[in-house]
Amino acid sequence: MRVRIAQEAARLMAEQGIQDFYAAKRKAAQHLGAPDTRNMPRNQEIEAALEAYQRLFQSDEQPGYLRELRESAAKAMRFLEEFCPRLVGPVLSGTAGRHAHINLHLFADTPEEIGFFLMELNIPFHASQKRMRLGREEWQEFPSFEFLAGDHSVELVVFPREGRRESPRSPVDGRPMHRAAIEEVEALLN
Repeated sequence: MRVRIAQEAARLMAEQGIQDFYAAKRKAAQHLGAPDTRNMPRNQEIEAALEAYQRLFQSDEQPGYLRELRESAAKAMRFLEEFCPRLVGPVLSGTAGRHAHINLHLFADTPEEIGFFLMELNIPFHASQKRMRLGREEWQEFPSFEFLAGDHSVELVVFPREGRRESPRSPVDGRPMHRAAIEEVEALLN
């Protein structure tokens, strides 16, 4: 059942654009008639199933979506250069599909700097908070901004300038998130 839930969660993430592992697991368990199961797969198992699903069923389209998202991410990173942007998430790891958001971590003295920057350029955005895990049991909310860049949704999470040294924990494996600078993103495109 655990493997079946992982595979169904991966399918839901690939086809319906569900971004949250927990939501995908719950929905998959309901689809399979096991909503009360305690034998849920780990996020790493779902990510592995998602990679397999994309290779099997989306091998014609997913690489194109991924490249397009990475190109848009590189443009956004150049645009936001003064805030030392770092790419994180599925666009960086390679599991992004047509529904994926571009996730960037920015660094500023105050979150208002980002809001003012976007307002000065007349870029409509939605401001909110993003809850992220920093340590084993330590959670913190960070300001976030979301806007559209062409056809792609870009989510900016703002950290203090000294926040570059320590990444929040990955929702996939619990280790510090890999953050890529513009040079690494451009290398992926080449």
